[in-house]
Amino acid sequence: MKASELRQKSIENLEQSILDLREEQFKLRMKKASAQLSTTHDLGRVRRDIARAKTILREKQGNE
Repeated sequence: MKASELRQKSIENLEQSILDLREEQFKLRMKKASAQLSTTHDLGRVRRDIARAKTILREKQGNE
């Protein structure tokens, strides 16, 4: 997910995106633990997406 896409979202949508990404991260961790995950780079991608969304959320909350 690109930062420009996240900047267009409202605070509520960003919070929902973070929850969705955390759920995806959990599912990927469970797949990795059971040796069903073939694309381990997805874990890093999701982690970075969460950080990116949290950063933009923090910026928006600071401006209000």
